[in-house]
Amino acid sequence: MEAALRPANPALPNTTAGTGAAARATAIRTADPDSRVVTQVAATVAPLQRGIKWDTRLQGDVARAQQAVDYLERVAAQLEALKADLSSKISGRSDPARQIEMRAQQLASVLQTRAKKSGGGVDAQLDFKDGQAATTRFRIRGFDMTALQSSGPQTYAFSVGSSGGPQLTATIDEGMTPQEIAARLDRTLSPVKVRVSLDNQQQLLFGAPESEWDGIKDAIAISGRGRVDTAEEPAVIAPEQWKIGNPDALRQSLRDVMAALGRVRRSQDAASAALSAAMARTPQPAIPEAELAIISQDFTATAAGHDYQSLLAITSALVGVSRERVQALLGLR
Repeated sequence: MEAALRPANPALPNTTAGTGAAARATAIRTADPDSRVVTQVAATVAPLQRGIKWDTRLQGDVARAQQAVDYLERVAAQLEALKADLSSKISGRSDPARQIEMRAQQLASVLQTRAKKSGGGVDAQLDFKDGQAATTRFRIRGFDMTALQSSGPQTYAFSVGSSGGPQLTATIDEGMTPQEIAARLDRTLSPVKVRVSLDNQQQLLFGAPESEWDGIKDAIAISGRGRVDTAEEPAVIAPEQWKIGNPDALRQSLRDVMAALGRVRRSQDAASAALSAAMARTPQPAIPEAELAIISQDFTATAAGHDYQSLLAITSALVGVSRERVQALLGLR
């Protein structure tokens, strides 16, 4: 039967760093040579050079791109592991069937968290588009290119929404090309956040914001048809459908994993580029050179220590710092 995959005591503080921090925080002087009372004098604080102008849209772009980068990195890691295990089983080097099943289940769990963990920037096809929220792609049953081109000149009225929404009309003339028909429908429906394009087979493909899909999918009406049925495009990755019961199934699963990995890599590049561009537009506060020198000295002193406390401070600061983040920051220079 063919098997299917189912979805301590703290170390002493560093003397150099501690001395620098104490000097910056306060200056202590004795009030009376014969007295134990000391007077604390606040250190002079340099005024901020300039504040950061809060740009809500820009901050949203940064957050969306950063979350997309992190999420796609997790998906890519899962796919790479699956690719290695499938390759090993096909070549006969090992028989990691249980491990393949476990990894497929882990990938399915990661995919289920996409809407939440990707910041709303990665859709079910694992595509990322700069500055755009995730889109749900769908088709309208019976409203396809063949029907439109064979019915002659006709005007269609659309409404979207539970209350009927605004009446939007589009006239499809005889002899229009698929590109012209898609463009006209797109202009007609864009005011209600429904976009229209063509797929690789020159068939109509509709799209709506994923966050609003629940209120749209059952509320599209077309003149002469009433409420229409919509069919959502399936997700690009379906681990529960991958099979490993025989050599042919293994090879097909490996091809599916490779195709998915290529798609994820392209989306990673797009998200990283968007993050770099958004970070470049983010105003950076001016930090005095003297303060930068002190920060650098403190970090160097801490990094030079070999005790547990120093290593903990360094590793904790680097948790979650991916290659894409470093590249984005270096791009600001």
